[in-house]
Amino acid sequence: MTKVPVGFNRNVFINCPFDSLYTYLFHAIIFSIHDVGFRPRCALEASNAGQFRLNKILDIISECKYSIHDLSRTELDAKTGLPRFNMPLELGLDLGCKRFGKLHQTEKVSLILDIERFRYQKFISDISGQDIYAHDNKERKIISIVRDWLRLELDPKTTIIPSGNKIFQRYKDFQKALPALCDNLKWNPKDLPFADFSYAVAVWISENPFQ
Repeated sequence: MTKVPVGFNRNVFINCPFDSLYTYLFHAIIFSIHDVGFRPRCALEASNAGQFRLNKILDIISECKYSIHDLSRTELDAKTGLPRFNMPLELGLDLGCKRFGKLHQTEKVSLILDIERFRYQKFISDISGQDIYAHDNKERKIISIVRDWLRLELDPKTTIIPSGNKIFQRYKDFQKALPALCDNLKWNPKDLPFADFSYAVAVWISENPFQ
């Protein structure tokens, strides 16, 4: 019998743009995942120069039951005149893992995001039939979408979590507290790597549980 990786049932792979224009949404996704009780993972963990980056990403995907794919970044790069294909590629890798992977990987669950719900039909029509959720580039909305999606994976008889609006307000409280938290950790709050930001979120949540 294949052994299920430790944390598989709580790991959430995030596939999204990692540039400064998307950071505010990326951080909102990370917070929402943590606040519902799951663990965010992403390609930014792939920093080992001794390992082929794609292999590291494949390893992370294989260790996550859940995945969030934001396909909103489709415009052409100002310098190259070409689109960025990392997000569609990683979505394809995740779908392939679900289809051809080990028994526990066939249970993988994906959330696909875009700016507008049906815009994907113009550039990646092969995913027709999947539910696509539009976040409108708004923190509040993306937090509610992630919260509602992961809520379906929790037993309502034993686990109660706040609404998306409540989690959004908690996220705003966290943002206000982040400078002081980073000061205690000797970090720059304006330049936090993924691992440090995720840790800061986890620390704040542990000190500010749901009432």
